[in-house]
Amino acid sequence: MEHDYFFPPHEGIGLKQLADLIGAELEDDTFANTRIHTVSPVSRAKPGDLCYILSRRNREELNTCKASAIVCDKALRSLIPDHIPVLLTATPHSAFAIAGGILHPSALRPEAITSVASGISPAAHIDPTARLEADVFVEPLAVIGANVEIGSGTTIGAGAVIGKGVKIGRDCSIAAGASILCSLIGNNVIIHNGARIGQDGFGYAPGPRGMIKIVQIGRVIIQDHVEIGANTTIDRGTMDDTVIGEGTKIDNQVQIGHNVRIGRHCGIVSQVGIAGSSRLGNGVMLGGASAVNGHVTIGDGVQIAALSGVVSDVPAGQRYGGVPARPMKEFLRDVAEQLSRSEERAKRRGDKA
Repeated sequence: MEHDYFFPPHEGIGLKQLADLIGAELEDDTFANTRIHTVSPVSRAKPGDLCYILSRRNREELNTCKASAIVCDKALRSLIPDHIPVLLTATPHSAFAIAGGILHPSALRPEAITSVASGISPAAHIDPTARLEADVFVEPLAVIGANVEIGSGTTIGAGAVIGKGVKIGRDCSIAAGASILCSLIGNNVIIHNGARIGQDGFGYAPGPRGMIKIVQIGRVIIQDHVEIGANTTIDRGTMDDTVIGEGTKIDNQVQIGHNVRIGRHCGIVSQVGIAGSSRLGNGVMLGGASAVNGHVTIGDGVQIAALSGVVSDVPAGQRYGGVPARPMKEFLRDVAEQLSRSEERAKRRGDKA
């Protein structure tokens, strides 16, 4: 099966036009009309493909690369073979991302499962009190509850469940199998397959006969331009709100507890767990499988390494790692010392043998 089976190539765009759109400089204008159809890795690039490199690790693959252009910065320009046109930019990663969106716009959002391009499927259930603006697309087996409001240009995927009173803004994509309860959703929000938004949080009080459930009567508020990955869960607040700030991107299989507040333009990678009532500032980055303790505050611009455990507040602008998470230099020093001690023990055991 061809690699582009699910996302067919673009009809083609001239290299100079593409360079202008992504903010790059085409070195040689004789290639201005070279047509670009798709993106690919350097290792299997063919004519019509656009590639990018961020480090010297790809240098051997470049020898057999047949791409029609490569995006890179000046520091790596000397690695590119003479026969391949170069698009120079100080931000190759961002430029390549923009190019991918231009060439494959349908891959930026979950696609509709059915072939109907617009309208409301007769196989969907929509409560009579729900209010849908024009140009809302609802796929089969979706359920939209009482007093729901959905803005124009929004797609509700097959089998999705929108609970009573939920409000969803304009130009949103709610993918197949997602469920949204007790939530207010902004504009241009993407929620992927199987995400669970607005279910009750984990709250119990110990009693003489076991755990007594604490009611969860808050909401989830998701601001504009947020993207939430497949099978991620975001609990509603206990009495206040769980809030996801504008432009934040959340990967697949993330757990966000009740009353958590996440700032603007954060990046949260797969399998992160954020316990209840934590606060994340703007621009925070959490590496994969890291964990944040409850009631912790993480300042603006903080970066947390993968597999770390944050047990106390982290000041703005810091890079932390490890369990418990601590400043990165301290963490790396501790790791180096542990490795050194391990090697010494191994040598001693070898000498005794």
